[in-house]
Amino acid sequence: MVYHEHSLSIFKEIGDCLGEGIAWYAQGHNHEFLGYLSNALSCYRLSIKYFDETRDSLKSEDELKISFRDCHRMSYTALWRTLLKNGEIEEALYAAEKGRAQALMDILKDQYSLDSQSFSSLAPNQTLTAALELLPSQAVFVAIDTNKITFWVLRKERKIGFRQNEIANGSADLLMETILKGIGVGDGVRCENRSLDPLRNDLSCSKKPISEKTVLPSSSSVNSLQPLYDVLLGPIADLLQGNELIVVPDGPFCLAPYSALSESIRIRTFPSLTAFNVIVGAPEDFHSKTGALLVGDPWLKEVPNKKGKPSLKQLPCAKKEVEMIAKLLQTTPLTGKSATKAEVLKSMKSVALVHIAAHGCPKTGEIALAPNTERESPIPKEEDFILKMSDVQTISLRARLVVLSCCHSGRGEVKSEGVVGIARAFLCAGARSVLVSLWAIDDEVTLPFMRSFYQHLVDGKSASSALQQTMKSFRESKQYCAIKHWAPFVLVGDDVTLEFPKKMNRCRRC
Repeated sequence: MVYHEHSLSIFKEIGDCLGEGIAWYAQGHNHEFLGYLSNALSCYRLSIKYFDETRDSLKSEDELKISFRDCHRMSYTALWRTLLKNGEIEEALYAAEKGRAQALMDILKDQYSLDSQSFSSLAPNQTLTAALELLPSQAVFVAIDTNKITFWVLRKERKIGFRQNEIANGSADLLMETILKGIGVGDGVRCENRSLDPLRNDLSCSKKPISEKTVLPSSSSVNSLQPLYDVLLGPIADLLQGNELIVVPDGPFCLAPYSALSESIRIRTFPSLTAFNVIVGAPEDFHSKTGALLVGDPWLKEVPNKKGKPSLKQLPCAKKEVEMIAKLLQTTPLTGKSATKAEVLKSMKSVALVHIAAHGCPKTGEIALAPNTERESPIPKEEDFILKMSDVQTISLRARLVVLSCCHSGRGEVKSEGVVGIARAFLCAGARSVLVSLWAIDDEVTLPFMRSFYQHLVDGKSASSALQQTMKSFRESKQYCAIKHWAPFVLVGDDVTLEFPKKMNRCRRC
């Protein structure tokens, strides 16, 4: 403690704000270890104060802010952990929420034209009060510290339920890896491989059709999910009411297939309660009510590999998918050479619905589109055809729903910010809700899944209801009942309803 006090005085003398934050965290850790919780709390709060001041100096550097927050996440975790030790349950929730999705919120403030100064001055309890007023039913805020999980269950009546649970025999990462293996994710996938991973493109996918003999028994799949249920929903099952749940996840559990854990509850996720307030509380006229952009099977034969041959295969099933949806919605899809990166970015700005079926990056979910026709080099460079997170974040969307029917579109780097991938980029750009896939599934499954999902949307159901009804029908089918076929789809954001032309419903009845 003496040495840390000495380092703190040096950092103060040379004006090193970041160094002061690190020194105060170290002192807080010492006090916490000795059981002096009041002193520890004071030190951790000062640590966060200096970290936040340093972070503010990064201005609009999104990647740097994400990295900085991740590097110093210990202080935020230590603060809410110590508050819990001190019996301050609500204060601990405020502290945990304040550290969530900070970089995302900086972007959303600009996107939704919020007064940054007045918004930043909101006390954490005011954020919670606003969230409770907007909650349709209930929410659970999850926080992880090593192998201990803390749950705060929130309801409109402001009574906060509190539970803690431990992950037995391992970490959250190991549990997720075991669960996905038990489900059979990646086994025998019959697909045209909507992945940007060049190694996978050289592998032949199974061409055997899905049959009742090759499907995992439903009971076997459910049993493989039991450990995940026991950790995530089991501890709070008696606190849950109603048929809708919003989850603010943490760590590896940001990639959990929550929809598979309950047949009766519609589950969607948000990066933070503050993000929930901003997106759900947006003015009614902020997002478009009409218009759809459907993108499928972009032309990629101009993108060569080292041998001069096309590096990515065409996706005829993706084209068939968007043509099916276009027929249902009575619109025209953007496919082949027309689906250029420039055209997609231009067209998605004003529509209410965006649906993209294309190759996706396993690490970030970034998407391959047709190369721009106007480019410097005859051989396309990445910036000519890859829809990057940075590309999406630079535009202003008004979409109520974005559906990314690409392999791994729900994935990304899991950081203190949450999942940093293409789905987050669409939220940053102004999308109200994003439907993503956590893993690759069979084309034979995707087509009927999307047909059912969009049919429910056309019938007037909300996105979460359409997703739940589609999953229910797949659960009950003999051919597609295995969890790996329907569980990867996750709804991130608000529960939206889309408006369609009245003549569409008349045509359907005819």
